[in-house]
Amino acid sequence: MSAPSASRFSMNQWTTKRWSVAEAVDGCVRHGVEAIGLWRQDVAAQGLDETVKLVREAGLRVSSLCRGGFLTSGSPGSIDDNRRAIDEAAALEAACLVMVVGGLPGVEPGEPLGSGGRAVDRDLAGARERVAEALAVLAPYAAERGVRLALEALHPMYCADRAVLSTLGQALDLAEPYPAGQVGVVVDTFHVWWDPQVFEQIARAGDRIASYQVCDFLHPLPADVLMGRGVMGDGVIDFTPLTEAVTAAGYTGDIEVEIFNTEVWAADPDEVLSRVKARFGELIAR
Repeated sequence: MSAPSASRFSMNQWTTKRWSVAEAVDGCVRHGVEAIGLWRQDVAAQGLDETVKLVREAGLRVSSLCRGGFLTSGSPGSIDDNRRAIDEAAALEAACLVMVVGGLPGVEPGEPLGSGGRAVDRDLAGARERVAEALAVLAPYAAERGVRLALEALHPMYCADRAVLSTLGQALDLAEPYPAGQVGVVVDTFHVWWDPQVFEQIARAGDRIASYQVCDFLHPLPADVLMGRGVMGDGVIDFTPLTEAVTAAGYTGDIEVEIFNTEVWAADPDEVLSRVKARFGELIAR
């Protein structure tokens, strides 16, 4: 089985978080990177129309837009925001809109329980059911606009505050009522490497794989576990079998390097991009 081509490398914008959209696009061009993963808040800061112009004039593919989701509250405001995210993904011609579905209602990332007077809803099954209900509303809206939703399962340590989907299997269960081109899944090495069923579920996913994201799982994790993503080769993940499984499942799209790490973010973005591109060549596209 041949390794992925180095041309499939995509830089997720938050790997070089200090860069604006314009700076990130310019960095991709200077480093010979053909694809970029964008974040909604940075697109908003740049301006949607200006971002569309920048990526098109640079000839870049938008491998993903992050993020939609946070559906567990069941609020109309969440549905409306996700419709806006879908519209933005359509304008950018993004390969998918990444959906981080949300944690338990009332639990805010990084904040103590009960802060702001919020009551915590501990009904985990109910939260997952609200994700399914929201997906039934959003999937047809996305399909009408040519946008593919990509459900991302997050590592179980984020179940309370960011994603009540903790395994690739759970994400596939939610996606299966819809056509594969309408609702797919994200395979992110940081979030799935530990799962004893990961290879079975990657094979099951097949053409539902809408995005493959790579970074390493650091040990020990920092106090803020969100920042525990490292450059490939700096942690504990064996990338070869995961990449081979995703390739065998038929995925031929871009492969994003997405890293949240305070030291990486503090470093010179050009040096970061050079390093992650080299590690991609060593560990992913070999």
